[in-house]
Amino acid sequence: MNIPFNTTHKLHLCKIPVLAIVLSLLLMSLVSKKASAQDRTITLTEAVKLGIDNSKVLKLSQSRIDQAISQYNQVKDNVLPTGSVSLSYNRAEIPYNTLNFGPNTIALPKNDNAYLGIVSLNETIFAGGKLKYAQESTRLLTSISRLDADKDKDQITYDIINEYYNLYKVLQSKKVVNQNLETIDAQIHQSQRFFEQGLVTKNDVLRFQLQRANVELSGIDLESNRKIINYNLNILLGLPETTQLNIAQINEENRELGPLNNYIDTAFSNRQELKQLDLRNKYAETSIKTINANTTPTVSASAGGYYVDVSGNPLPRSGNFITPVTVGLTAAWNFGALWTNKNKLAEARIQRDQVAINKGITLDNVKNEVNQNYQSYLTALSRIKLLQTSIEQAGENNNILASKYKSNIASATDRADAETLLYQAQINLELAKADAGLAYYTLLKSTGKLNK
Repeated sequence: MNIPFNTTHKLHLCKIPVLAIVLSLLLMSLVSKKASAQDRTITLTEAVKLGIDNSKVLKLSQSRIDQAISQYNQVKDNVLPTGSVSLSYNRAEIPYNTLNFGPNTIALPKNDNAYLGIVSLNETIFAGGKLKYAQESTRLLTSISRLDADKDKDQITYDIINEYYNLYKVLQSKKVVNQNLETIDAQIHQSQRFFEQGLVTKNDVLRFQLQRANVELSGIDLESNRKIINYNLNILLGLPETTQLNIAQINEENRELGPLNNYIDTAFSNRQELKQLDLRNKYAETSIKTINANTTPTVSASAGGYYVDVSGNPLPRSGNFITPVTVGLTAAWNFGALWTNKNKLAEARIQRDQVAINKGITLDNVKNEVNQNYQSYLTALSRIKLLQTSIEQAGENNNILASKYKSNIASATDRADAETLLYQAQINLELAKADAGLAYYTLLKSTGKLNK
């Protein structure tokens, strides 16, 4: 069967638009993927600000503060007068409406209507200070909630700093890996030339290739860690999960370290836990006063107005209603509290003593924490100095062996070992710098000065 030329031509023309559409879709997919992964270089200050602004934990802390303030305002409202107004209608049916008292007989109607309206106003004049103590208690609880929010803010800030330095360590390590790969590639190229000239054996070339493979494996592990840390940091900062974060070089300036006692004193003055315990001690004292107030008399004033109408018509008509008005002063004393309050008072005093004991324990823990972080920072600084010396020594050793290897005096094994030592010293120094920076912020957090 012969196919006409024009039919074949039409089939080819049909395939061209389909291919173009497929290529366009593939191109758009690649562009969209590239656009979705945004690169962003961020400083530590920017990271902390972003994390604090977008933290869901801090938003929850703020809602707790708002709740505590609302409860405080509700307690304040208790000192205001209370008032009420009511109007009720009653209809009475009296089937048996006659009462006989010997010669006297009282006859009631078969049915009747009654409207009763009441307006009352009450004010507590004296209640032993219970209302004042209730205000003080809720005010103290509000202050405790604010300190909880400050503590949450410090923890969020520290988590961000920790992840930031972890990412920095990984990125710096990756740079060192890339630099070493370039160096090893040059050595592989040189050793292959020496092998072709018969100056080295094939084993020397394989030694460099094996070294390169080991470095590449380190790079794979570092990239996996980078992705995990990058993702975690994006979540903390409220950034899109696909954002690729970069960190500029961190310059760890020489920070002067004062005496240990200065940091401990600062912690005693600024740690939220210690401030909270001081407030809880005041709260316990206020609770004792509140319980004592239960044994005092109370005085209250009241005013009331009544509308009593016995007609079926709800509209007032002269002669059908009365409007008595009352003013009263009430003094009351629940003297039973004199002997029922003593156990409540004993419990409140035990709770106050527990707060004092807890503060002593917390003070000891704070001292231990500050001392540990202080010593860790000193150790980190010492490591940096030692590693800087190690890099100088490893660099000098590497240069000597490189020269000997070119002169065919040193073996490929010695050459590779020297490079490995330099490579490891470079990584260790970058990690030590980052560890020192993180140790400094850890020390600041333990003194309560991280966000101050």
